[in-house]
Amino acid sequence: MTDARRATKRTSPPRRSTDSAASPASHRVPAVARAARLLDALAGTRQAMTLAELVRALDLPKSTVHGLCATLTQAGLIERLDNASYHLGARVMDLAHAYMARTDVGAEFQAIVKAEAPMPEESLVLSVLDGADIVYVGCRNGSRPFGFNFRIGMRLPANCTASGKAMLASRPARHVIDLSVARAFYALTRKSITRPAALLDELRRVAAQGYAIDEEETRAGMVCFGAPIYSAASAEAVAAVALSLPKATVDAARKKLAIETVTRIATAISLRLGARPSADTPVGRSADGRTEGLPAVRTGY
Repeated sequence: MTDARRATKRTSPPRRSTDSAASPASHRVPAVARAARLLDALAGTRQAMTLAELVRALDLPKSTVHGLCATLTQAGLIERLDNASYHLGARVMDLAHAYMARTDVGAEFQAIVKAEAPMPEESLVLSVLDGADIVYVGCRNGSRPFGFNFRIGMRLPANCTASGKAMLASRPARHVIDLSVARAFYALTRKSITRPAALLDELRRVAAQGYAIDEEETRAGMVCFGAPIYSAASAEAVAAVALSLPKATVDAARKKLAIETVTRIATAISLRLGARPSADTPVGRSADGRTEGLPAVRTGY
């Protein structure tokens, strides 16, 4: 499984300099580039990597990689485990949190959580898609004792989660098939969907209804509801919001409320990011009482 809302016109980002003296190549620092490659290597695997594995992955001298690891460990960007292997450090999550707090989607999510506290007893999360995984970039753990805490930086397979399926449904079917065939998706429970045909069928349902459900696919006893978030600049979902509830508490009324809550929040954020509402989708109501059309799930299915 992060104040005020901004409905005013956003300013244009600063233009990049066209001065040849400021070109990326002329200012490239090799040591920084190598450190970035090392971080990318660790981010690309769910397992910690040994020094020897990093040397092979980066194709650099052992002494160079050892020096990079020592420097990045001191900076908190990577962590050395007891078995002498390395994985990303907590400092990376701090930087990701700071970045998302400055982006429109992160700020809008935080604004809603702060102003409305929707379904405060339940856990509410904001996630983005990273390959075959989702990464939580915003979360509010609910007041109800749940036995499971979401945290910023947590990664889960997208095929198992409501927010992951909500975003995958906006991707081309070929992209999902390729990830599935490559076994990038994996199961967390016996109810997790990993086979290409079954996953595509599920994503077609998600695309048709505009929201996704994870019924004990991530964790036994937990049900999640997720909805995609769009921006003006992308035909694919840029993020998703999801609510997680104990399955024992989910009756018909609670399910309806959870779906309405995530779709309303996703709609509000999407519209404030410039996404156009669709004329043929249901009509929702924003937090300030205005009626607005829900953005259609844009998909190739």
